[in-house]
Amino acid sequence: MITAYQAVVLAGGRASRLGGPSKPDLVVDGRRLLDTALKAARGAEKVVVVGDAAVPPGILRTREDPPFGGPVAGLEAGLGMLGAGSPWTLVLASDLPDAEAAVRVLLQAEPRPEHDGACLVGDEGRLQWLLGCYRTPALRRRLTERDGASAMYRLLEPLNLLAVDPGTASVVDLDTPGDVARWAARGDKL
Repeated sequence: MITAYQAVVLAGGRASRLGGPSKPDLVVDGRRLLDTALKAARGAEKVVVVGDAAVPPGILRTREDPPFGGPVAGLEAGLGMLGAGSPWTLVLASDLPDAEAAVRVLLQAEPRPEHDGACLVGDEGRLQWLLGCYRTPALRRRLTERDGASAMYRLLEPLNLLAVDPGTASVVDLDTPGDVARWAARGDKL
């Protein structure tokens, strides 16, 4: 079980496939997606949101350089804001409507000492890089060794990660109006 962690919530994208609205500010199930992510990260010692969205008191906020530079740049900016911090860092996208349930499952994982972190696994068996908890020193090491990698999978796939079955939690993210409609339809059936 992972108990001592800090959190980086990535909220800096353009949401171009969504058609314009800011994904972190999109209201789903009665609240902003960002607020869902922040509630999922509520056990963290410190939380930083990387992006332009408004954050509540007590939550740090920063911006990646360059703006809209992608999740790797966002992770680097977030870790920079958190400082030395906790032994673990939760990395969480801000477009996950079931983030609370997903993070609960993730934090129950029991990585062995040789694991650099744990990630939830999606429907197709792929690791969900933005639903992961990583050893902070391993993240920092990968950022210094990245050789220009701007994609999260290129940054993180060299790590020894524990794949975690999400169980009944959803790892779906909302990138398009169709994704939002499917999530809303799913909610009606619950």
